[in-house]
Amino acid sequence: MLYPRLTLITAVLFMASTLHANDAWSRFRGSSATGIAGQQIPTSWSDTENLAWRTDLPGKGSSSPVIKGDRIFLTTYSGYAQAIESPGDHKQLKLHVVCISVKDGGILWDHEFEAAQEEQAVNKRVADHGYASPTPCVDDEHVFASFGPSGVVALTHGGEFKWRTSVGTRTAGFGAAASPIEFKDVVIMNASIEDGAVYALDKKNGSVRWRAAGIDRAWTTPTIVELSNGNNELILNQKGSILGMDPETGKQLWSCEAIQDYVVPCVVAKGDTLYCSGGRSNKTFAVRAGGRGDVTETNLIWDVSRGANVTSPILDDGYLYWSHDKAIALCLRASDGEEMFRERMPTRSRVYASIVGDGEHLFLTTRDAGVLVLAASPEYTEISINRLGSPGERFNATPAIVDDRLFLRSDAALYCVKKEKAD
Repeated sequence: MLYPRLTLITAVLFMASTLHANDAWSRFRGSSATGIAGQQIPTSWSDTENLAWRTDLPGKGSSSPVIKGDRIFLTTYSGYAQAIESPGDHKQLKLHVVCISVKDGGILWDHEFEAAQEEQAVNKRVADHGYASPTPCVDDEHVFASFGPSGVVALTHGGEFKWRTSVGTRTAGFGAAASPIEFKDVVIMNASIEDGAVYALDKKNGSVRWRAAGIDRAWTTPTIVELSNGNNELILNQKGSILGMDPETGKQLWSCEAIQDYVVPCVVAKGDTLYCSGGRSNKTFAVRAGGRGDVTETNLIWDVSRGANVTSPILDDGYLYWSHDKAIALCLRASDGEEMFRERMPTRSRVYASIVGDGEHLFLTTRDAGVLVLAASPEYTEISINRLGSPGERFNATPAIVDDRLFLRSDAALYCVKKEKAD
């Protein structure tokens, strides 16, 4: 009787482990928002090596893939601005939420939406990212996707439309960027660009639970942190200050003076410590969460003139790493902001994808020259550079890591990198 019992326990543990792994990338930069997964993935690949599959996408986009169980979700746009030289008719712009099989890359469904007339006309700056930049988030039942001025939408995992809610229709610069996150029974959306506010939308019907105004020039995706006392705070880095808010009500709890410029990167948290970067002058602030009122004098740990304007860092074993938008691999010591290395990446193009890691390696995606793989070490150690696709493909999206697979999205296709089995 001992063996069947052990077999059952082993099976349960295996299923639990698999479920946990497959839930590890349910939003931008993973479910924990760290950009780090615990599974080792290949450090070398090409169109003929360690590539499980490639799937052509129904239109362009810069959103990252998110994964739940055996399904991948991402967004695209079609009908307009597929080529800036001949963009076509703005009225033909269509927005898509697409579901893809993890196993073989097959498209399971593609739900198409009409775009809002407020979507800005394409120009060179807008074309860099397009009309599908925010990354979706997914829970056990639904996928939630934002299209900036075209609103936030919800669908079931099977592709059934549930609701669509506007969170403002203003546009600026290259367009929408902030991604939705889910918290308990709401979807939280930073609509600073569209409406100067943060929204909490009811997951069931899209109704507004709360709206917090006064959010200034923040393209960043919010972060939920759990404090040592068990309380949760919603952290938003905006122009002029870092804000700590109550995610249940939207009430502002504290603020810390910080970057005096627009902000794009996500906040990275380790316990009660927040690492916040951004601005064209590239600054990073380390701040303790959990305060009340103006905490600039009491909770600021350090600040340095290093960081990134667009891309978000990861924190790994006491060090912050960036794939800097100016094509620089950057490392700071998290305890004091001391620079460990600053090295040029193998491209002359801007970098828009954020760095990810698997605990031992760092993956830095360039738009046009492949993925640079480094050792997760404060000593700069280059392992490989890996290219996929045609020379014309652009890789703007931050990759996702689930189980032993790396999912890379270009403006034309989704790729699944997986170590090949030995013969």
